[in-house]
Amino acid sequence: MRAYRLLTGDDTSAFCHKVTEALSKGWELYGDPAYAFDSANGVMRCAQAVVKEAPGEYDPETRLGTL
Repeated sequence: MRAYRLLTGDDTSAFCHKVTEALSKGWELYGDPAYAFDSANGVMRCAQAVVKEAPGEYDPETRLGTL
């Protein structure tokens, strides 16, 4: 199975740590990061897709963060 996650968060070091943690657990970057300004809260938001090969068949109950 190929798993997919979209990591999101404010444009802070915490977001970078979230992506770095996923990479350290075997996830790979998928595509370019995205940035958008959240005018309601006055902050930049980030998104980065990641993918990972995982054993087994797809199950919608799978907790992707634990792969």
